[in-house]
Amino acid sequence: MPVEPDAPTPPQTPADDPGFPAEDRDRRFATRCVHAGQQPDPATGAIMTPIYQTSTYAQAAPGDHKGHEYSRVSNPTRSALEGNLAALEGAVHGIAFSSGVAGIDAIVKGGLRPGDHVVSTNDLYGGTFRLFQEVYEPYGVDFTFTDLTDPEAAEAAMRPETKLLWVETPTNPLLRVSDIARLAEIAHDAGADVAVDNTFASPALQQPLDLGADLVLHSGTKYLGGHSDLILGAVCTDADEWAETLRFQLKSAGAAPGPMDCFLALRGTKTLHLRMERHCRSAQAVAEFLEDHPETGRVRYPGLPGDPGHETAQKQMSGFGGMVSFALADDRAEAAQSFIARTEVFELAESLGGVESLIEHPASMTHASIPAEKRREAGLLDSLIRLSVGVEALDDLREDLDQALAAT
Repeated sequence: MPVEPDAPTPPQTPADDPGFPAEDRDRRFATRCVHAGQQPDPATGAIMTPIYQTSTYAQAAPGDHKGHEYSRVSNPTRSALEGNLAALEGAVHGIAFSSGVAGIDAIVKGGLRPGDHVVSTNDLYGGTFRLFQEVYEPYGVDFTFTDLTDPEAAEAAMRPETKLLWVETPTNPLLRVSDIARLAEIAHDAGADVAVDNTFASPALQQPLDLGADLVLHSGTKYLGGHSDLILGAVCTDADEWAETLRFQLKSAGAAPGPMDCFLALRGTKTLHLRMERHCRSAQAVAEFLEDHPETGRVRYPGLPGDPGHETAQKQMSGFGGMVSFALADDRAEAAQSFIARTEVFELAESLGGVESLIEHPASMTHASIPAEKRREAGLLDSLIRLSVGVEALDDLREDLDQALAAT
């Protein structure tokens, strides 16, 4: 459970309401993408939410203001984004941060204290692992990393001092799928809360709060923004206590996103439903192409019928996402690095979720902060390649991979 803040923080939501309007959460998803949290600017009628590029706000008298005092605490552009993201996740509260890692940091700082214990997946984004192991473990927070696709392993990892179960599903980069509803039962029976990193799926494909999660974390840099031009994070929750704790952390530690990034994220979510349809369709076709190619080894994608997570993904997701991971038949790191240097449409770069297709080598890039021994224990081989499948012409994507594979 979250730690009670030292002092209450006034809700930073439209009309000083402790939650966002129910009608924004009740509309169909595509409509929420375009409209939730936003209305035409009352001063000008502008359809797009203005970029309120201001640090402070005039007050008629001390404490007599129009809902905002200082932009580290709240900003109208940010409030519109928070309402939008809360509605997309079907949540009461949305809290935006300067990055996804800043959102994780606020959850840990706000909800845990020395002696507390966290259970997490052993196939974890490298930045999350680094934050857990190198920042918070020295302060006395203990972490256990296990295979959360196995509910028995999750149950065995629980202790009396366990306060949080941290779930990625699908995982980064092995695309393992965990049963959120079952894990939530296990955690709640043990007195722990559940946080789900929903970055790979996005709210277009998966709704963790409906499956029993207490917190949903996003790197808004990825699919929510969708255009590789912003850094942003968000946490959504139905729990008033968690929302107050997270806003207190945001106000006190200052990891607030700027209004321009919030504006760009609002622009991105307007097309989230459309982009995710294309990402899913193309990723499925790319995964099938790779699975049948003689130069590839194991392909990981929840949409493949033979994938270990296929059945669970069918149960809790409305699509299988835009991420594909695979190894080459020549299962060496050198072969993988040579291959990724030959693609032309797939750009070699970190990150994911943009309209452009990206390719990367997790062991030397996004997951290099995880020790090699721990990577191997989790099944993350040095030869693994990760694709973020964009919205380009599918034939160009397949032809690009084919020409790069032909030279292996």
